[in-house]
Amino acid sequence: MHSSATFLIEFGAIILGLGLLGRLAGRFRFSPIPLYLLAGLAFGQGGLLPLGTSEEFVAIGAEIGVILLLLMLGLEYTASDLVSNLRTQYPAGLVDAALNALPGAAAALLLGWGPVAAVVLAGVTWISSSGVIAKVLGDLGRLGNRETPVILSVLVLEDLSMAVYLPIITALLAGSGLAAGSVTLAIALGVAGLVLLLAVRFGRHISRFVSSDDPEKLLLVVLGLTLLVAGVAQQLQVSAAVGAFLVGIALSGEVAEGAHNLLAPLRDLFAAVFFVFFGLRTDPSSIPPVLLPALALAVVTALTKIATGYWAARRAGVSPKGRWRAGGTLVARGEFSIVIAGLAVTAGIEPSLGPLSTAYVLILVILGPLTARFTEPVALRLTARWGTSGRTAPQPQAKNAAVDQETVG
Repeated sequence: MHSSATFLIEFGAIILGLGLLGRLAGRFRFSPIPLYLLAGLAFGQGGLLPLGTSEEFVAIGAEIGVILLLLMLGLEYTASDLVSNLRTQYPAGLVDAALNALPGAAAALLLGWGPVAAVVLAGVTWISSSGVIAKVLGDLGRLGNRETPVILSVLVLEDLSMAVYLPIITALLAGSGLAAGSVTLAIALGVAGLVLLLAVRFGRHISRFVSSDDPEKLLLVVLGLTLLVAGVAQQLQVSAAVGAFLVGIALSGEVAEGAHNLLAPLRDLFAAVFFVFFGLRTDPSSIPPVLLPALALAVVTALTKIATGYWAARRAGVSPKGRWRAGGTLVARGEFSIVIAGLAVTAGIEPSLGPLSTAYVLILVILGPLTARFTEPVALRLTARWGTSGRTAPQPQAKNAAVDQETVG
């Protein structure tokens, strides 16, 4: 009885605290993710007030949070949208992966963490935060800008790549041998490809089966189906998150819109719990030793993301101002970087990976909205200054040349 009361008090305090932190973030118009992570650090081992009886329930809530994050992401796109984006925008996706995954992998190898940690950290530095970026675009009134479809295309390709990347991570973290890992990966990719094929060809029938005019029934069917598929996917070593993502892709039309509206509050609740749980798993005293590497990695990958957005927007024929805006908007990292790092922390492959990822995300989730707002004016001012200084020397020569021509004439 006493432990039950303690659990209710602890968990109630967590939810209330998250609500107040979210309200605070909304007042100042920035993402609440860093506040949620800091709350987890405060309540975790080595923090100000470590949790007791509610930590196990928080862990379950965190797993549901990851599943709902990926489900809601899948609901944003149809299978045909993903296939179309893959065909037309894949060069931008390849540039994005090369410029932003390689610094993370190189950093892990330089720190002596080994190849598995390198693949994990590559994913942490590669994937931008769709949630933070969508909010920034809305806050800045840029949803109708010409560069916005380019930004969204890059995000879609990153999201689609999760369906391939997460099974690879799952197989690597399982510690399987080469043969067993290859079989696991082949099964994972085969299942993902099969679901995508079914979604393209039979998505309407699946949506019709799930559809219901009663919001309660629709919520129960979609949530139950998602958890069921996520559990089966995890049994097949595909990753529960990928299973949820594929369920979201399979649903379309009014069903996807209705499910999105019904599940959005649940997603926000359990996603917040997930960020708190990740903070709980990180000892605050382990962050200062990795703060400088995290800061260096944040600076490098902020620049590579800006370069990615600039290149992709230039390829789409966007003006220089739009190119800089696209690059600056893509800088923010957030939920999926933490999801990837969380898999590695659970597997226990490298003790410092969790703290470094926490510090890295904290830096870029705060820096991202700033780069979205100020990259364009700063870049244009610098290029104008360099262009002016570059033209000052040749100008007298050109003038003299003109004078000489006039004199000769």
